[in-house]
Amino acid sequence: MNPQATLIFITSLMLGTTITISSNHWIMAWTGLEINTLAILPLISKSHHPRAIEAATKYFLTQAAASALVLFSSMTNAWHTGQWDITQLTHPTSCLILTSAIAMKLGLVPFHFWFPEVLQGSPLTTGLILSTIMKLPPIALLYMTSPSLNPALLTTLAILSTALGGWMGLNQTQVRKILAFSSISHLGWMAIIIVYNPKLTLLNFYLYAVMTATIFLTLNTTKVLKLSTLMTAWTKAPSLNTMLLLALLSLAGLPPLTGFLPKWLIIQELTKQDMALAATLISLLSLLSLFFYLRLAYCTAITLPPHTTNHMKQWRTNKPTNVTIAILTTITIMLLPITPMILTIV
Repeated sequence: MNPQATLIFITSLMLGTTITISSNHWIMAWTGLEINTLAILPLISKSHHPRAIEAATKYFLTQAAASALVLFSSMTNAWHTGQWDITQLTHPTSCLILTSAIAMKLGLVPFHFWFPEVLQGSPLTTGLILSTIMKLPPIALLYMTSPSLNPALLTTLAILSTALGGWMGLNQTQVRKILAFSSISHLGWMAIIIVYNPKLTLLNFYLYAVMTATIFLTLNTTKVLKLSTLMTAWTKAPSLNTMLLLALLSLAGLPPLTGFLPKWLIIQELTKQDMALAATLISLLSLLSLFFYLRLAYCTAITLPPHTTNHMKQWRTNKPTNVTIAILTTITIMLLPITPMILTIV
């Protein structure tokens, strides 16, 4: 793609995200969401492959429907209350419609159907944007409206997302689809706590974004798209492959890695809110996703020599590891000991 065009699209993405998270009026928030949607479409379909065009079409239709629901929700609230302030969403019907719209934007169950297909049809760098930056505006809207949202509905959506995200990822062989179901599962953890402690949701999102960025950038460096390629990727960059193994275990939420931090705090907060049953359920359901993370980690740890039956030979590259990947990997693996400091910042 033309560098000038790429610059325009990336700038538009940043602009749309900034408009949405800093706006106080529903129309401005909706405008930011629309700018985001229009800016990401060329990045999804830039390869001109039929699968990429299909992914862009699915993404556009789903996001257009979700944006229409956001607008309808805000108009219903304005009709009944006479104001357009995002933080003053008080009408129950508006809250219900908005929760559905944001669930569709994020890819929460039962509106998850588009996300794995779109991620599978996108390049890895675009997949990273879809999994991280594009989730920030909807989560910011949930954060601002969290006092008015229905806890029972969000808890149900969260538990279903964690269950289905883990269950559907079990039998996948494409790495991007596995990461899509991983994202759905993590969104369940964010949704279950948004009403009780919104700051924990933001902390979870930030750490999830860092861990996912580490994995996507590493996969992009080693050119890995499926499990069979992952088994021979160690020949390209052995040290980077080792870091990928630890990053995957961190994303799974295993101690003493960074990914354990948000899950531990969320379970603690749910217990404080007399939701021990929900905490137990979501913890048990996360074992499903743990299985496919361990599967990915196992494939990363296997050191098979490159063979000519399915793939071209992959030999070690002399290209140095990106500084960004090094920083993100360090954060992904080593933040747990400074948890008290992170909590004081948050």
